[in-house]
Amino acid sequence: MVRTLLVRGLLLGLLAGLVAGGFAYVFGEPHVEAAIALEEAAAKGAPSDGTASDGPAGPAPEEAAPHGHDEEAIVSRPGQKAGLFLATGLYGLAVGGVFALVYAGLHGRVGPRDGGALALVAAGMAFVAVILLPFLKYPANPPAVGDPETITGRTVLYLVMILVGLAATAIAVATARRVTAGPWQRYGAAVAAFLVPAIAALALLPTVNEVPDGFPAALLWDFRIASLGTQFVFWAVFGVLFGWAAARRPAVIPQHT
Repeated sequence: MVRTLLVRGLLLGLLAGLVAGGFAYVFGEPHVEAAIALEEAAAKGAPSDGTASDGPAGPAPEEAAPHGHDEEAIVSRPGQKAGLFLATGLYGLAVGGVFALVYAGLHGRVGPRDGGALALVAAGMAFVAVILLPFLKYPANPPAVGDPETITGRTVLYLVMILVGLAATAIAVATARRVTAGPWQRYGAAVAAFLVPAIAALALLPTVNEVPDGFPAALLWDFRIASLGTQFVFWAVFGVLFGWAAARRPAVIPQHT
């Protein structure tokens, strides 16, 4: 039943979200701390490596403008770290519930007949469409990167990429259903149908590059990989758990003829 799937999706999404939060805490938080240190050093006029300035290159600490991270932050860093698990847990709840409803709509109509395989395929498609595709165009940025005045425009562009990914996925699914040839021809047509709008969006949408001069490229890269890795961990864990549950205890979903 749909209710059983919904409860299953909520619980497994919460679990996967907490696992992803643990990954983000271990592999992402050190890069956030390093970026915050750079932001605070820039605000105080100190060197970017965090060492104190001995010469007249920068103002004395008491003369520096009070724009440090700690003075502006509404929530302290310990609070932010604890809130990381709350955020990923709530994210998992929301995504798990939506995924369960979509899975109920797809089961027996589109994709593999086996419930476990369908869950894995659907989770993989969701990761590519909603996470990977927008990331390729507008990757995540650490603190101190990005102009606050452009955050609305950047958010809109990111949401547009998500909509493109969802639309491309719908086109791919519709294409796969229409192709009556063998499975390889059907899958190839679906992949091509997905790539056409995806590549067009990647090429035509405006590029946003607000990385300040001198920002360490290694730190930027590591932060972005950790951010993408957190999402990958979530979708991998959730897809495996939901697929395992669907194969072990398949829910009976009414079929419409």
